[in-house]
Amino acid sequence: MILCKRAYESASPDDGYRVLVDRLWPRNCRKDRLSLDQWLKDLAPSTGLRRAFKSGELDFATFRNRYRQELAARPEHWWALLERGQKGRLTLVYSAHDEQHNNARVLAEWLEDELDRQGDGSSPVCYAHLAPPE
Repeated sequence: MILCKRAYESASPDDGYRVLVDRLWPRNCRKDRLSLDQWLKDLAPSTGLRRAFKSGELDFATFRNRYRQELAARPEHWWALLERGQKGRLTLVYSAHDEQHNNARVLAEWLEDELDRQGDGSSPVCYAHLAPPE
């Protein structure tokens, strides 16, 4: 099971394996308070994509599509999380104010889709259709 939780919410034993999925450390958050198992900076959206979304230059649908393209191009950054999601509870920790429109939600959706695709009897996934045009 994959959950998303704001960094400013208290950690809970029910969270399972906790991973910070932001490139920047959450403001006014002490490192010992977050109770993280891992911080995966490279899994976060690129700096340019993050800034464009935060400034309002991109709407959420565009941000979501571009972030999914970035994820498709870098499976080595998220591949290990699939096993965590299969075996137990995985909580993606993020700092965005908007609890519905953020990178952790897109990543959780991505990981859930991957788990579904890799279910019994499925073939390896091809990401060619997500690659940006040359």
